[in-house]
Amino acid sequence: MVLYEYPFNEGIRTMLRLEHLFGRLAQLLPREAPVDHHFALATLFEIMDVASRADLKSDLLKELERHRNQLVGYRGNPAISEAALEAVIGRVEGAYNGLNQMQGKAGQALAANDWLMSIRSRISIPGGTCEFDLPSYYAWQQHPPEQRRADLTGWVTTLAPLGEALHALMDLLRDGGAPQRMMALGGQYQQSLPQSKAYHLMRVRFDDSGGLVPEISGHRLLVSIRMMRADADGRLKPAGIDVPFELTLCA
Repeated sequence: MVLYEYPFNEGIRTMLRLEHLFGRLAQLLPREAPVDHHFALATLFEIMDVASRADLKSDLLKELERHRNQLVGYRGNPAISEAALEAVIGRVEGAYNGLNQMQGKAGQALAANDWLMSIRSRISIPGGTCEFDLPSYYAWQQHPPEQRRADLTGWVTTLAPLGEALHALMDLLRDGGAPQRMMALGGQYQQSLPQSKAYHLMRVRFDDSGGLVPEISGHRLLVSIRMMRADADGRLKPAGIDVPFELTLCA
């Protein structure tokens, strides 16, 4: 089974991008090769670029506060486990406090590091981090893996409050959706959405053994899925077959 996610607004689009980058960073950090730590550092800079949006921090804080208020309203509900509810509320409050205490925008502390910024200014240039361009960076890459990992961990820690807030919000959003079994007849599926409810994320899960790729589009009133398959040249063409899939709409 393979899962595809589609954001309905720019805020969720940014959060998905950041989540993807934090996930990549988590995979690269434990490795030992200098090239892996080079791409870990490149990923760190990408996170800083995506998180540089001025209103990102305030938007995340508002969403955390909104979710906290909703969760507090469930206290005393006999259908909900108090222990589980308090654990979720505690996670949201911890994420809120950590992000709220972070000074300035995400990555601001790293932006004051001249050595890191010298690498950042050249890392997007093809071959721009060769040893003759950045000898001090090349020397750092020759350090033992443990030392490089310790440096990277220290830099990543400055972004930890952002990552924790992000993961808490995305988990809450996904948990709020109920999966439903659907069928794309002839590879096509459309569904109208109620105007009274604002959805933020669509999740599509299906068996990918047939080499299918979903072409997804959507807005607040309509979602559309078209199942495609690559030809011998890699061009996507309509599959034209019935495809069962799981659809989750998250509000």
